[in-house]
Amino acid sequence: MNEVEKLIQKAIKVRENSYSPYSNYPVGAVLLGSNGDTYTGTNVENGVNSLSICAERVALFKAISRGTREFEKLVVVCESEYCKPCGACRQTLMEHAPNLEIIMANPDGNYKTVRLEDLLPEAFNL
Repeated sequence: MNEVEKLIQKAIKVRENSYSPYSNYPVGAVLLGSNGDTYTGTNVENGVNSLSICAERVALFKAISRGTREFEKLVVVCESEYCKPCGACRQTLMEHAPNLEIIMANPDGNYKTVRLEDLLPEAFNL
């Protein structure tokens, strides 16, 4: 199994921890730091939708809170053909990892790889 397949399997596994009773749309994410460490995340919903958080940002916030500041890859897994990060996640990731490689996958292991800058070509920047 190559590195990407291992990361996809890890994202599939963490997806089982999703708390998504409103959307029934569990998402798992794994962020690979430049140091080789991985940080997992899953979506956590709330009855007040704006208080919910996506898997991608959970993984990013875990990494940052543990001192990691440089990232190489993000794997996102959900039931869609290719799981695309939402706009809020794209903008948040752009601030911390503008050169990030995004691997959009599904539970069958099918995936597509894109650059974050291609998903958000005109990102907000200070």
